[in-house]
Amino acid sequence: MTPPPPPPPGPDPGADPDPCPCPGSLVVLFGATAGALGRDLGSDETDLILLVWQVVEPRSRQVGTLHKSLVRAEVAALSTQCREASGLSADSLERAEPLDKVLQQFSQLVNGDVALLGGGPYVLCTDGQQLLRQVLHPEASRKNLVLPDTFFSFYDLRREFHMQHPSTCPARDLTVATMAQDLGLETDATEDDFGVWEVKTMVAVILHLLKESSSQLFSKPEVIKQKYETGPCSKADVVDSETVVRARGLPWQSSDQDVARFFKGLNVARGGVALCLNAQGRRNGEALIRFVDSEQRDLALQRHKHHMGVRYIEVYKATGEEFVKIAGGTSLEVARFLSREDQVILRLRGLPFSAGPMDVLGFLGPECPVTGGAEGLLFVRHPDGRPTGDAFALFACEELAQAALRRHKGMLGKRYIEIFRSTAAEVQQVLNRYASGPLLPTLTAPLLPIPFPLAPGTGRDCVRLRGLPYTATIEDILSFLGEAAADIRPHGVHMVLNQQGRPSGDAFIQMTSAERALTAAQRCHKKVMKERYVEVVPCSTEEMSRVLMGGTLGRSGMSPPPCKLPCLSPPTYATFQATPTLIPTETAALYPSSALLPAARVPAAPTPVAYYPGPATQLYLNYTAYYPSPPVSPTTVGYLTTPTAALASAPTSVLSQPGALVRMQGVPYTAGMKDLLSVFQAYQLPADDYTSLMPVGDPPRTVLQAKEWVCL
Repeated sequence: MTPPPPPPPGPDPGADPDPCPCPGSLVVLFGATAGALGRDLGSDETDLILLVWQVVEPRSRQVGTLHKSLVRAEVAALSTQCREASGLSADSLERAEPLDKVLQQFSQLVNGDVALLGGGPYVLCTDGQQLLRQVLHPEASRKNLVLPDTFFSFYDLRREFHMQHPSTCPARDLTVATMAQDLGLETDATEDDFGVWEVKTMVAVILHLLKESSSQLFSKPEVIKQKYETGPCSKADVVDSETVVRARGLPWQSSDQDVARFFKGLNVARGGVALCLNAQGRRNGEALIRFVDSEQRDLALQRHKHHMGVRYIEVYKATGEEFVKIAGGTSLEVARFLSREDQVILRLRGLPFSAGPMDVLGFLGPECPVTGGAEGLLFVRHPDGRPTGDAFALFACEELAQAALRRHKGMLGKRYIEIFRSTAAEVQQVLNRYASGPLLPTLTAPLLPIPFPLAPGTGRDCVRLRGLPYTATIEDILSFLGEAAADIRPHGVHMVLNQQGRPSGDAFIQMTSAERALTAAQRCHKKVMKERYVEVVPCSTEEMSRVLMGGTLGRSGMSPPPCKLPCLSPPTYATFQATPTLIPTETAALYPSSALLPAARVPAAPTPVAYYPGPATQLYLNYTAYYPSPPVSPTTVGYLTTPTAALASAPTSVLSQPGALVRMQGVPYTAGMKDLLSVFQAYQLPADDYTSLMPVGDPPRTVLQAKEWVCL
């Protein structure tokens, strides 16, 4: 009797029934914009014009239908690169659907294909990071579109391929063609439909990788943060410089959420937006942004001159030390205040000095309660405990913060209170500023540079350039003026710096006559320099002098410079090289040489004048936190010797010390000895020796010229 045949072998209980770790289907996605392609995709802020996709079921190795959809762009103009690569035209894009309709069709078609293939939840798979991070998310943010949750996670095929084949080139240098070539795959070279060849080749690469049955393949998708998270930063934190950028040109009213929205699609670190404040404690239009890794930082740098509203934003590299200096703090009180997560921070300014927590809570009212009551308030105080009139408040949600913002300029007692959005970094900056020690350390008196005296006069023989690019140089200004540059006086170009020592976008030009100034203004007004139009308006020497001394000149009139600000520490200056300074012949003749200054600093022979001095005479102002606007032009600085008459009464012991005698120009006539001593309070002057300040007797002057003093 023949024994029955053995039963067919069943599945090995120890074997993995599903070697593919991918939790669901893959949707291979390709896209293109109307501008740059490849590695620069999304760097020019152009709209999406094409989407091509196909579903892959990893377990059964089946693929769905390939779909291609055009997207209507707001600006239908195509770049030369896009037109040649895609073969599309502006007419074909005008007949396409807008982005929101295309995304709806995408979701419907993908869900249908996944159901036909028997797959589960799907995950996108793209060639690189640019399509989602640099194109889809920023454009959806600009158009106020809400993307589905499926667009917040994806697989980067380059990274997955490099994980399986690490011997190839770096992941960022891979392309679809190189991946297929490394695997030895045959591709359809006859396929000329733009985007279709790319998707078919990506699908072939994925199917080949799935045959290798690696447990690491398609196991950890890339994640795009949906919301920016606030948080504190400590001075002890170590921040990688490869993860920080500086954004310039932000609107004054922008918040950290607005900055994070500008970088939509990129993962900003928790508490990674630090808005910078100016000398008066107000936002100066700059911010430092920290990302989770260097790859996100590199993508952020590609958004240089992208727009926030109608303003373009400049993005540059920054260092971790700069971020910690702005956002870091050491106060335990501030750390406890900022320890609550997902809180909206508002700043209250102008509070009465006698106001306490209950007064502020009563001012805000029960309709916008502060988180934790009195514990959700942080009052800013001077080191001696005196209130500054500022406070910060925490709110649990955006709706309560909006209700509190409606109390802006409401009355508390006899004062109106200003309410603004704030950030954790701003809290740290404000508290650090008021908790800091002396503004300047005690130093010996340096030799201060003295600006060239400006010729007096009220005729409108100068022009003001307003709205210059921050990168503009004097050579750019001379080229911008064209033929009018021949009518500029020697040393007549004055660039104005802001309180951080950077170009403010303003400049003054001294012309040879009022007629030449008017002609230059008429020819050059609103001409374009580096993609920005520049306003050119005539002005007088007096108006120019006021602005260069720290005053303001606006459409509403002219404000005088802060000539009499008591208890202000003087600015510090960078080290100057001991090279000859270009001093006009007529100026050098007024001041004979002196033993106080080295002979090398005053040229022995007249030097040909130029539009501006040499590089050694550039003044880079380093203003303290409370110093007013820069008082001089950085390109008209030289060293002037002291008149002989001022040396007659100087003690020999003082004259023997190098740099012991300093001459001050531009002192207002109303200034007295105590005003001058307050300027030099950090420089170890003799406490009671008021005789060390001597007025210099000069011939009569016009009203534009201020008196001079010599300080020993």
